[in-house]
Amino acid sequence: MTPQHIEAKPGSGRIGIVHLGLGAFHRAHQAVYLERYRQRSGDVDWGVCSANLRSSIGLVDGLAAAGYRYHVAEYADSQHLALREIGVIEEALFTGRDSAGNWGRDREALLARMASADTRIVTLTVTEKGYFLNPASGDLKSDDPMIAGDIASPRQPRTAPGLLVEALARRHEASIAPFTVLSCDNMPDNGKRTRQAVVQLAEHRDPALARWIANDVAFPCSMVDRIVPAMTDADFERLAALGVNDANAVVCEAFSQWVVEDCFPMGRPSWEAEGVEMVADVAPFETMKLRMLNGSHSLLAYLGALAGIETVFDGVNQPDLRALLRRYMLEEAAPTLDMPDGVDLTGYADSLLERFGNDSLRHRLQQIAMDGSQKLPQRWLTGTLARANAGQASPCVALGMAAWIRYTVGEDLLGSGYAVDDPMAKRFAELHCKHGLDAAALVTAFLAMDDIVPSGLAADSAFTKAVHTFYQTLIQDGLAGALAVLERS
Repeated sequence: MTPQHIEAKPGSGRIGIVHLGLGAFHRAHQAVYLERYRQRSGDVDWGVCSANLRSSIGLVDGLAAAGYRYHVAEYADSQHLALREIGVIEEALFTGRDSAGNWGRDREALLARMASADTRIVTLTVTEKGYFLNPASGDLKSDDPMIAGDIASPRQPRTAPGLLVEALARRHEASIAPFTVLSCDNMPDNGKRTRQAVVQLAEHRDPALARWIANDVAFPCSMVDRIVPAMTDADFERLAALGVNDANAVVCEAFSQWVVEDCFPMGRPSWEAEGVEMVADVAPFETMKLRMLNGSHSLLAYLGALAGIETVFDGVNQPDLRALLRRYMLEEAAPTLDMPDGVDLTGYADSLLERFGNDSLRHRLQQIAMDGSQKLPQRWLTGTLARANAGQASPCVALGMAAWIRYTVGEDLLGSGYAVDDPMAKRFAELHCKHGLDAAALVTAFLAMDDIVPSGLAADSAFTKAVHTFYQTLIQDGLAGALAVLERS
C-alpha cells in the first residue's frame, strides 16, 4: 500500500481561531478542513490555538515538541489511505489539572488569546458533558462542583462555559466585538445549547453581561461527522511501517462531513470551498445524524459490549446486529425526521452500515459507550417520545435502554468487568446496590431519572413494559434471546 502523502502548508503564526478541546476529533476534522483551505487558498490568517481542558498535558507538550505538526491517516479501507500532514495549529495550551494536582498552567495565556481582537471564532469539541447542561431540560447544572467553582471564582475558570464567559467579559470591558462561538459537539441545537450554558453562567456574574452575550454573540449550530477511533498500538505500528513515527498522529475514516449555520459576524474562512455545507438551518441534518448514526452507534455499543464484542467492525459484521441497526434506523429513527426534499434516508442508512464496516478502523465499543447519560436523550429518547405520543412502538430503543441499564453494572454478560465512564456512574452504582437482584425495581428506578428519561416517556406503559421485558430477557437468555424477542415484536 502506497499512501497519498500531503504535506502541510507553512503558516504565518497568525491565529484567528481558538479551539477548546484538543482531542483526536478536532485534529482529524476541523483542523483538516482548515489545512485543506490553507493549501488551496494560501490564506494563512486562520491559524488555530487549540487548548486541552482535560488532565492530559502530554499531547500539548508533544505537539509543541513536534513544531505543532502531526499526521492524519484517512482510510477508505485497509488498502486505500491518504496521509496528511497538518500544520494549521499554531499554538497548543493546557488548562487542566497536571500530575501534581495544579490547575490551569496556560489558563491566562488562553484567556488572553480569546480576548484578543485577532480571535474571531472560538470552536469547541468538549463532548456533551463539557457544557454542564441537564441532558433532559437543557439548563445549566449550577450545582455541579466545577460550575460552582466558576461561579465563585469567575476570573479563574476551569470549564468551557467559564472560559467563554471570562473571555467575553474581557472583550466587553475593552469594547472589543465578540467572537463567534461554534460548537462542534454532537448535541441537538448545539449552538443554542452553548448559548444557554454561557448566558446562564454569565447571569450569576453580571446580568448586564449576560444580556450582552445573549443579544450580541453569535452561536451558530453545526453538524460534524467523521469516525475517529481512539489510537491503538496497532495503529501506530501500521503508520511506522509507512515511515511515519508520530506520537500525535490520528487515524480516521476517509469520509468527512461538516454542516454549519452561516452566521459569522466577525468573518470566517471560505469553508464551502472545501466541501463544508454552509446553510441557513442545520437542524434537520443534525437530527438525522444524531438519531441515525449516533443512535445506531450507541445501540451497537451497549448490546455489543455486553456480549464481549470489542469494535464496531466486529459488531456490524454479525448479521443479527447489522439487521438490528438497519431496522432501528429505518423503522424507528427515520420516521421521526423532517428532511429537505431529495434526502434519501434509506441510502443514508445503507451508507452508514458500509462505513461501520470499514476494516481499517478499530472503533472500540467501550469508547462509544462512554457518557450514555448525556448522549441517550438526544440520540434515542426525544424521537422515541414523539413516537410514543403518536401511539407508535420503539422496540429497538426499548432493547437499547435495557442493554444500557445492564451495561451500567460494570460487567458484561460473560462476567468480564470494565469501568463505567459516565458523569452519573456513582448514581448508577447506588441504584444497583439498592435494588440488587430485583430487576423490575432496578429498571423502574433508572426510567424514573427525569434528568435522562423524559417524564412523558417514563409514563408510557407500553415503552416501560418493553424495557422491563428486554432487561429480564437479557439477564436470563443473553443477547441472542433478546434479539429473538425483538424479531417477534
